[in-house]
Amino acid sequence: MQQQVYHSRDIQAWEQRWFGKQNSSYGLMQQVAWSIAQRLIPLLEQQQLTQIAVCCGQGNNAGDGYLVGKYLKQVGFEIDIYTAEPGPSQDLAQAIGEAQQIGIPTYSGFNFQKQYEVYIDALFGIGLNRDLNENWQQIIQSINAQQGLKIAVDIPSGLHANTGQSLPVAIKADHSFNVLGLKAGLFTGRGKEYAGKVEVISVIPPDAELVPIAQLSSTQIHLPKREAFGHKGSYGHVLVIGGHADMGGAVIMAAEAAFAAGAGKVTVVCDAKHHTAILSRAPNIMLRDINALDAEQRQALVRHVDAVCFGMGLGRDAWAEKQYNYWFDLIQQSELETVLDADALWFLAKAPQNLNAHTYATPHPGEAATLLEMKASGVEADRIQTIKQLQQKYQGQWVLKGSGSLILEDDLYICTAGNAGMGTGGMGDVLAGMIASLKAQFRNTIHLHEIVTLHALAGDVLAEKGERGLQAQDMKHAIYQVVNH
Repeated sequence: MQQQVYHSRDIQAWEQRWFGKQNSSYGLMQQVAWSIAQRLIPLLEQQQLTQIAVCCGQGNNAGDGYLVGKYLKQVGFEIDIYTAEPGPSQDLAQAIGEAQQIGIPTYSGFNFQKQYEVYIDALFGIGLNRDLNENWQQIIQSINAQQGLKIAVDIPSGLHANTGQSLPVAIKADHSFNVLGLKAGLFTGRGKEYAGKVEVISVIPPDAELVPIAQLSSTQIHLPKREAFGHKGSYGHVLVIGGHADMGGAVIMAAEAAFAAGAGKVTVVCDAKHHTAILSRAPNIMLRDINALDAEQRQALVRHVDAVCFGMGLGRDAWAEKQYNYWFDLIQQSELETVLDADALWFLAKAPQNLNAHTYATPHPGEAATLLEMKASGVEADRIQTIKQLQQKYQGQWVLKGSGSLILEDDLYICTAGNAGMGTGGMGDVLAGMIASLKAQFRNTIHLHEIVTLHALAGDVLAEKGERGLQAQDMKHAIYQVVNH
């Protein structure tokens, strides 16, 4: 079962409902801090880390920090607390009192007295939704500059809990102990850069009113074993359409990815000047000259395939627009599993139409911005809202690529696999080929989020010896591994 991800306001409302049942807010703070301490003790003992600075802000998140410090002090760790001027919270005042009773040294401000082995971040909680002032930015940058393990209580301070954007700086944590439930901002946008390893501190039972906004896509994906009597016609025929005279590489990578993911047959329709190069790399790919096809031949091709990926290397000139118009309506009126990528999305933005339910659109943030007539910075400012707007405007199913790719089918999923090395040309073409291939083979028995995750896992296989310098054309070998895992 996928892990549930929540919006911060829903977590806060859930917490208030818990208090409304006469449960103690301070008791919850104690439970949270105790649970975090119990997770930290074996982690720190294993690495023989004993000297700890706890950095506390002004609200209840700071109270968690004081109590974590207290519980660690009680089992023998050396604790110093650095603090801002505390706010008026009674729970925070009580936590401060408990820390003072056992003699934990407390320093006003964040001028560290020595170098510590561990820094616990309890500056801000999930309520932070504004840019930090210069003073807080300097404090966070100072903590980030320290050598030592960084531990975030709930979320890294300075990270927006729901969008994954920094405000404009955030603690770069090695571990984040998420209180009550997972927050979306830890897994998409810049969140992966700051969150480190994420663990949930579940201390109260979910109630009926708590509804997740997304799920984390599982990385445990098992494709059915092939039957002994299967043949190439059993495993789907993928049609790849694109390949402007000036851009042949994209269709090659999409087609090779489709074969690597298990398609029985792959046909590429592109400018004939690329045919020799394609055959020299993959002689199993069938080829048609996009310029030599008339309407009847296009219709015949569509009738004899199971899935199509359209737009890779198509171009944006008058020739490309003519080809887009030839193919788009034909594909949309069919029952084909359809992937729209790259230049097909650019033409869709120029002439918006509703997509059918078995069309999968895969924009990166720049393409999403074009589709919604906004700036790419606006896309990244709230990726979840963006993908919802895309589906609302165009229908269909969507992948918003990037760090923590989002997948919107019937529900919203977040992909947690993948790595920064995948930020290179051609990776999107590979994904398009994989989606077409696996949908051709399995249709509704495989989910879009599972295919996106398999693509990301292949990227992780490719990055096992390092992320820098990954090449999309090498993904076919990694795809072969993950689909046979």
